[in-house]
Amino acid sequence: MIRILLVDDQPLIRAGLRMLCDAEADLTVVGEAGNGRDAVALAARLAPDVIVMDLRMPGVDGITATGRILAERPGSRVLVLTTFGDDDHLYPALTAGACGFLLKDAPPPELLDGIRRAASGDSPFSQEVLQRLVRRAVAARVEPPRPVSGLTARERDVLELVAEGMSNTEIADSLHIGVTTVKTHITSLMTKTGSPNRVRLALFARRA
Repeated sequence: MIRILLVDDQPLIRAGLRMLCDAEADLTVVGEAGNGRDAVALAARLAPDVIVMDLRMPGVDGITATGRILAERPGSRVLVLTTFGDDDHLYPALTAGACGFLLKDAPPPELLDGIRRAASGDSPFSQEVLQRLVRRAVAARVEPPRPVSGLTARERDVLELVAEGMSNTEIADSLHIGVTTVKTHITSLMTKTGSPNRVRLALFARRA
C-alpha cells in the first residue's frame, strides 16, 4: 500500500485527489495539508511514501516545504502537481529535491501512474515538462561528456533505456530482469557518471 500526503491550498482539489487515490486498491491518502508549514509537520509525523505537492500556497510555499521535508527526511518522495509548468517553478522545485513534476491538467491515469512511479523510485514528468528539459539541455550546447569507462554491457543497456524515458518497471520488462536489479544498475550508473539524479542521468545518456 502506497501512503500519500496531499498538499494543496484548495480543498476541492484535495477532495478530488483523495477520491481518485482512494478508489485504487494500492493507494491510500494518510493526510492532507493546505499549506507548506502543515505539510512539513505532517510529513514528519505520518512518514508518507509520496507527498503530492502544490507549489503556490499561502505562507510557506511548496518549494520551500519540499526543501524542509527533504532536509528532515532525505528519503521522502515529493511529486509536484501544479498548474504552473514554467521554468520559474520547474527548476527551483527540482533544485529543492522534487522527484517529479506533473501538471494539474494531466489525465487521472497519468497522475496515478506518476504516484506509483515516484513511490518505486522513478522520476515522473509530464511530457511537456520533459520536452522542455531536453530542449534546454540541447540549447545549452554542452560539450558531449567523455565516454565513461567501466560500464558493464548490462549497465549500457539500462542507460540507453533511461535515456528513452522508460520507468524501472518498463526497463525490467524490456531486459527481462527484476526491478530491484534495475534499481541497482541505476544507482551504479549515477555513481559512475556523477549524475545526482535520474533526470541528469537521462540527459547525460542523451549527450553521450
